[in-house]
Amino acid sequence: MARLDFKLPDIGEGVTEGEIVEWFVRTGDTVKEDDPMVEVMTDKATVTIGAPCDGRVEELRFEIGSVARVGQVILTLESADATNIGRSQRSSRPPATAVGDIQDSLPGAGLFQRRVVEPAPGPTGSEENGDGNGHGHGGTAYFEAKPLATPATRRLAKETGVDLRRVRPTGDKGRVTRDDVQAALRDHMAEDRPHGLLEERIPIVGMRRKIAERMARAKATAAHFTFVEECDASRLVEMRERLLPEAERRGVRLTYLPFIVKAVTEALHRHPVLNSAVDETSNELVYKKYYNIGVATATDAGLMVPVVHHADRLRLFELATEIERLAQGAKQGSLDPDDLRNSTFTITSLGKQSGLMATPILNHPEVGILGVHRIKERPIVRDREIVVGKVMLLSLSFDHRIVDGHIGAAFAYDIIETLENPERLFTEFL
Repeated sequence: MARLDFKLPDIGEGVTEGEIVEWFVRTGDTVKEDDPMVEVMTDKATVTIGAPCDGRVEELRFEIGSVARVGQVILTLESADATNIGRSQRSSRPPATAVGDIQDSLPGAGLFQRRVVEPAPGPTGSEENGDGNGHGHGGTAYFEAKPLATPATRRLAKETGVDLRRVRPTGDKGRVTRDDVQAALRDHMAEDRPHGLLEERIPIVGMRRKIAERMARAKATAAHFTFVEECDASRLVEMRERLLPEAERRGVRLTYLPFIVKAVTEALHRHPVLNSAVDETSNELVYKKYYNIGVATATDAGLMVPVVHHADRLRLFELATEIERLAQGAKQGSLDPDDLRNSTFTITSLGKQSGLMATPILNHPEVGILGVHRIKERPIVRDREIVVGKVMLLSLSFDHRIVDGHIGAAFAYDIIETLENPERLFTEFL
């Protein structure tokens, strides 16, 4: 038997590091070639890496939620094939990519599984200061992602408020026993945490961590300002109702979003600075000559922003079809990486729980974002008379480093002008 230091492979596309999202093995486990060992999230995709050979897991080097760089040893294996596999990892063969072009010679290549959007990751990993195997030192809590326990033990844990994932197992093959649960309960009660049993701590990892990092970066980098105005959507509502029968005949789900996307692309043509991005590395403003509209979508994994590429070239029903495809793909986790890249401007629809107004956060490095609120019946003045109208509030946030107030306002009013008079534009885009 020999030892193999298994390094984080080069996943390609310029990826230099990855976050450890979940371990599928523990120290001492026996694995077969291509058995899943670890799930890693990069800026490009999430991949599952398999075992390069038969062997026994000797050591896990990284905790859940920690970041490993390409080439760092993430685990060690004992295996009769370790010497040959080790040479393979040091070879100069082309790297694998996260979009499916995997080299067979790469250790574990058979178990790369690309997942752009995954279900919200469950609590996995140990608290900091652990030994890299999910085992804490001294007062640091043990954390097991998928604890083994009998139904009776699980019931006891639920009744007493003990989190099985934080119980150190003493049973056969790492199984948590009733005695383990009772010991954990005594330890909790002895701690100086009067509300400890009424709290649950979940590591911020995976997609939620990426969202948090990007939101924080956007707020810390751009100088946000928000402009809010109302739009009389009465004619827009009437036009959509007229088009619904034809949309249904074509099998198209026609919401208001395709109208809004088209209105935004028209306004971007007139205000090109809103279709730009800041390159902080070169201190340049990059004007985009293409119009890729990000459409924020809520999923179980968190807020995703799939992208309608070249939205200005699509007719209304084509837009509706593409938006529906992206929304369903985001929720099902079936989108390609390209569906999440290269947006130039973002729209977020706040839906039925939209409230009165909001301050959308920019999708960095874009300089503008539009928040769309629910259409409501409100009194409005039309031809000097008070009538009941269909009113929709629009909240637009801009990067004040690039977009002056009057430019942001002019952009907003161009969108509103189109939505209030949809016949001028949309009849030619069916």
